Amino acid sequence: MKSVALHNLGCKVNAYEMDIMQDAFVNAGYKIVPFDQTADIYVINTCSVTNIADRKSRQMLHKAKTKNPSAIVVAAGCYVNTRGKDEVLSDDVDVVVSNTEKSEIANIVGKYIEEHDISAETVISEADVTAVNSIENAVKSHAEIEGNHTRAFIKVQDGCEMYCSYCIIPYARGQIRSRSIDDVTSELKSLVADGYHEFVITGIHLSSYGIDKIKFDDTNGDHINFAEFIKKYHAGEIDAPLLDLIDEVAKIDGVDRIRFGSLEPRIITDSFAEHLAAMPKICPQFHLSLQSGCDSVLSRMNRHYSTDEFYNVTEILRKHFDSPAITTDVIVGFPGETDNEFAETVEFLKKVNFYETHIFKYSRRKGTPADKMPDQLTDAEKHSRSNVLLDLNSKNKASYADSFIGKDVEVLFEEGSTGYTKEYVRVKSLDKSYENGTIVKGRITGRIDNELMEFSAL
Repeated sequence: MKSVALHNLGCKVNAYEMDIMQDAFVNAGYKIVPFDQTADIYVINTCSVTNIADRKSRQMLHKAKTKNPSAIVVAAGCYVNTRGKDEVLSDDVDVVVSNTEKSEIANIVGKYIEEHDISAETVISEADVTAVNSIENAVKSHAEIEGNHTRAFIKVQDGCEMYCSYCIIPYARGQIRSRSIDDVTSELKSLVADGYHEFVITGIHLSSYGIDKIKFDDTNGDHINFAEFIKKYHAGEIDAPLLDLIDEVAKIDGVDRIRFGSLEPRIITDSFAEHLAAMPKICPQFHLSLQSGCDSVLSRMNRHYSTDEFYNVTEILRKHFDSPAITTDVIVGFPGETDNEFAETVEFLKKVNFYETHIFKYSRRKGTPADKMPDQLTDAEKHSRSNVLLDLNSKNKASYADSFIGKDVEVLFEEGSTGYTKEYVRVKSLDKSYENGTIVKGRITGRIDNELMEFSAL
């Protein structure tokens, strides 16, 4: 039995796909061991969203080969897609697996072993057998604990066709591909049976879910693209397929809470928000990627909406939900971003008053239009602007959490005495501990520290 160690880099979608790869190896008879242990096969689930992510991917691949020069090192995912298989293959990498091949990774590795006549005997020495057995038992125990976890991420869609000027992901992930509703609900029912209560519906471009199944006579390609979909959607000619999926997910007994990954602002209309607000299982937490609070920068980013349109979306959500948690992403130091343009972003963030803002320094990405844009900013300028937004984010986050003091909330407990409200405010019970998955109604009575609020059961 050969041993496999896996390491994940990147987004939640990557983490979800990592589980799929691990299951593929387990089902094929491989033994899973922790990444910091000696293994026959190392799998790095790579990320390529920035140059830094590329570098980390290369470093982890080299680290794996260094740990065991005789091991088979597998590079999987976005770094493979963006660089190309031939370029990724090297002294450190023996096997490359693209994003679309991840579910077949055990077969691909098995074929490599067969073609290279690699002995079926493990490279782990007899002296390590006892340690490996202990590791295996630890992994089994960890799996049992995982079964008691309360939140699961469900990837329902892959691919992106938005082509923001700074982003490599459309090249790494390819065209939009959506899972069938039956496939998604089948997985959810299995996870409910394993003890999960809350589900985060996610994808590379989640708002595109289902539009790859929509075809019209006037469609330019194989399926309606997102721009065509939005035009017909806002004209009332077509509904959002994502809502059809959520309707079916909400019908499943045991699905107590539903959250969303990042949503495209333009998919949120009055009717969309009203539809969700009528569903008690929907958590009022919405992540809307902004990227800049300045219209001229948004235009250079190829983001397809204005700050006024974005602001109207946040007002729609606040109209239909009571104090929803609205979070976002912002890139600082985009090429050509002037002091005045950055100041506009700061003022816009104050106007929207986000619960939380994830701040990223612009990273040049070869192969994207932004990489060739003039007036690239220095690292010092990016760092300075990042600090300004980090300070604002800290104040906004504390202010939003404090607004719940004295309010009645519902908490799903995950770690004994700590859990999360539907708005994803983290609380700690001072009265008692609860079993994982217990939903308790109570009141937020104060603040414990920067990350925790005080909760008391009613």
